[in-house]
Amino acid sequence: MTSKKNRGGRRYMPYAFTEHEALQAANILKSEKATEMSIYVVRAFVQMRKELAISQEVLKRLAQIDKKLLEHDNVIEDLVHNLIPLLEESSPEKKPPMGFNP
Repeated sequence: MTSKKNRGGRRYMPYAFTEHEALQAANILKSEKATEMSIYVVRAFVQMRKELAISQEVLKRLAQIDKKLLEHDNVIEDLVHNLIPLLEESSPEKKPPMGFNP
């Protein structure tokens, strides 16, 4: 427990470190191995942030493509609805054959 019951706050130890907590640990721990590992952890956080940003951009682009496809679907549907009556009309009257008829 990290705080008193009646005072609010966290009641248990955290399961993970944030980027800032990793930096604080690196400042406190003076061994070379601790410094190496904290740098490794910070780099992992930076890489994870980049990957999340890229995935957000991809999701945004997919949403734009989906919107555009829906617009195209509506246009195609309107076009088909306008063409069906033209295709269903009876064939035009037969014209008399061309040329001289005695």
